[in-house]
Amino acid sequence: MGEAAPRYQFGHIPRILEALVAADGTGAHVYAQSAGISATPGGLLSLSDLADAAYYLCLLHGRHPGVIDHAATRSAENAAREWLILAADAFARERAYLTQVTVAVGPAPSTTGQADCETVVNQQRHALDMLAQSDRRGCAMGAAMALVLDWPAVRHVLDMAAVRAGIEPYSCTLPDRAATLEVARAIGRDEQISRAIQFGARQLLAQHRGLWDLLQARANLRTRQR
Repeated sequence: MGEAAPRYQFGHIPRILEALVAADGTGAHVYAQSAGISATPGGLLSLSDLADAAYYLCLLHGRHPGVIDHAATRSAENAAREWLILAADAFARERAYLTQVTVAVGPAPSTTGQADCETVVNQQRHALDMLAQSDRRGCAMGAAMALVLDWPAVRHVLDMAAVRAGIEPYSCTLPDRAATLEVARAIGRDEQISRAIQFGARQLLAQHRGLWDLLQARANLRTRQR
């Protein structure tokens, strides 16, 4: 996937965020798309593939504090305060669900280069921590909003893993698209902040994209080794 969304258009940050997530987010990646038909044994992703996804997602987003928690300590935007509180509380529940699914589907399948893969994802986690603690006004919020906008597609992969493991998925309570984009509109009226929001969002999505690329490569390698 490439970064197909426009680089920058001042005054249109909600549209830019939507375009970024549509072009570069989880839902546009073939690995996540394959999960859509993986609820049955004949699906494109095996239980091992889904266990792999859950394990590495847990490495990336399963620890507290996360992207949204860091953003909540960095943001001085009154218009974002309520959204951040709701998002942080909801993502705490998502973190618990992620851990539950990871345990239920079992350990990540043994794959050549396992240690290197874990190192890569831990580096991604560190990059997200740094991004969400940036002193550049708007950057942390851009990452947090991109995470919330991209999470429904991530959640779909987790739900498929949960179903295969016999867990009943429950509703996600993160702020919805409209509420998130309204916050982006409210805080992105300043040109510099708008640029920083876009930067934070792009970087968050790039880390997600890198994770799905890694998982796809691992799945392909296991297929060749069978």
